[in-house]
Amino acid sequence: MARRRGICFTIPRLSNELRRGLSSREIYPQRNIVECAINRLKQWRPIARRYEKLAGNYTAMITIACILLWL
Repeated sequence: MARRRGICFTIPRLSNELRRGLSSREIYPQRNIVECAINRLKQWRPIARRYEKLAGNYTAMITIACILLWL
């Protein structure tokens, strides 16, 4: 399904893995930025535990946390 959409691997495959696939060298460095942002968001307990069950409230909480991290 991912191949039909043109999605490639972010992490390069090891030489001893059976499945092969192309990885993007441009996207790989950006992966670290995304992972660090997610880890910083997980420090906010309501986001990590997902206290809010409504999607709108949860999205608003993530937006506020992102703004506070950015400042």
